[in-house]
Amino acid sequence: METPKYLKHKPIISVNNYGKIDGKFSNETDAEALSIGFAQYDKTDMSVKVWRYDKTNEKWSRQSEELPLHRVLDLSILTIASFIKNTESDFPISNLMETYDDIKNAKEIQKYYENNKAKIKPRITELERLIKEFRKIENENYSNL
Repeated sequence: METPKYLKHKPIISVNNYGKIDGKFSNETDAEALSIGFAQYDKTDMSVKVWRYDKTNEKWSRQSEELPLHRVLDLSILTIASFIKNTESDFPISNLMETYDDIKNAKEIQKYYENNKAKIKPRITELERLIKEFRKIENENYSNL
């Protein structure tokens, strides 16, 4: 589905038809689009939105989520940290200072990764590629000053 342009969140860049590539939920999801644009409650701020579609009522769901850009990045950092964090220790490995709330189940996140590696690892690889490209462009821009 196409990202709606008439609602309060104003998309600037979108992933249309996201439901077809939504990881293990592909073709069986209500998350039909992703976008980055102006936040719905503060038009001077940017946010990321997951657009959920209610197929029963044939309208965009009020359960669509909007997050500030920095929180999306922080969630990505937390996700990667949880895949590699030592489950025998609660020493943080990122600058977010993550800590286990349920040390007994700490290995479950890593098991989830292993069981879903075919869908998750390509996304991590793409994230790594884009971060390298971002750093290269940032370094070039800095060196031109």
